[in-house]
Amino acid sequence: MGKPVSQRQLLAVKLEALNESEVCEVLDYISTMESRPARTAPSAGDDEVLTALADARENRRARQAFEWEVVRRKAEKRAAAKGVRADLNA
Repeated sequence: MGKPVSQRQLLAVKLEALNESEVCEVLDYISTMESRPARTAPSAGDDEVLTALADARENRRARQAFEWEVVRRKAEKRAAAKGVRADLNA
């Protein structure tokens, strides 16, 4: 049997298969993830119900969908800007 592939190796293989535009989108997503505040353990003063709701699966999915939408819009703007530049150079 083959040696199991690590998460990093799998990521590297997937990145190699992407085109330049998709790589830019991934980098935008990573910068978005890095700019988010780090999660900290809730302090004793935090409301447990609010904390539970904020970490609910639906909210995590909604945040992820919003972040992908932001990345998609940036990619569209970048593509439109490249198209305008290409038209000006023609």
